[in-house]
Amino acid sequence: MGYNGFSYEDVAKIVGIRKPSIHHHFPSKMELGAVVAQRYTHRFREALLHVEGTVSKAPARLRAYADLFEATYEKSRRLCICGMLGAEADSLPQEITAQVKRFFSVNLEWLTTVFAEGMAEGSLKSGHSAAELAEAFMCTLEGALVVGRGWPQAHGPRRSAEVLLAALAP
Repeated sequence: MGYNGFSYEDVAKIVGIRKPSIHHHFPSKMELGAVVAQRYTHRFREALLHVEGTVSKAPARLRAYADLFEATYEKSRRLCICGMLGAEADSLPQEITAQVKRFFSVNLEWLTTVFAEGMAEGSLKSGHSAAELAEAFMCTLEGALVVGRGWPQAHGPRRSAEVLLAALAP
């Protein structure tokens, strides 16, 4: 549905409260959208910190990262909220696009670090920079969510990640 396709009425029905209650907490749709993107980024960052604390090697961290996308995909082929908003960036208020950019920045920074660590430890090998690999990896997973919705034979983000990681194995 996207940002431009929902109303307070839609939110009220889904959440099970009245529209005035939503307006009380979020006077404008822009504020609601910005907070949703901000909270999504925060929850995703918490998941990345959990991966850092529980998974030691870069390839396994990257698989765990892909699993975050896979978990979203397994819920009725849902899209990443910030990926969906990113597709609408040209028509969104600046406050929302700022939060979407923050989401991608957080992810790219984390992925760049993981790829750099993997190349330094020898568990990943590539002629590309860690930043290039990070961007390609994230774009692949976001794209797998979109393609998976429109193509029944798609395997989802986990499979796409495995293909890329196999190509980066030393």
